[in-house]
Amino acid sequence: MIARIWRGVTRAAHADEYLAYLNATGLPAYRATPGNRGVRVLRRITGAGDDAQAEFILISLWESWDAIRRFAGDEVEKAVYYPEDTRYLLALEPTVTHYEVVYDA
Repeated sequence: MIARIWRGVTRAAHADEYLAYLNATGLPAYRATPGNRGVRVLRRITGAGDDAQAEFILISLWESWDAIRRFAGDEVEKAVYYPEDTRYLLALEPTVTHYEVVYDA
């Protein structure tokens, strides 16, 4: 199994709205792709006031590289974005990271 890890940052004031957007776009796309074994969304709020940010980490699990290609295309290291991501995200990280899952309980 392979873990695909993506990171994004929004303003904290938009954290819940962005999570709802993820629930309407990327998360269903992960789950609808044959070979997807699940996705986890992590969120943490840092800072205070107008400087507060929400960091999101998405960990999607895949049965194979072919399954990842079905979701991401041939450039598996390239991040996948949706049209409204630029409305929420403070920056668009161009790549994701992959790890071999060596233990899963």
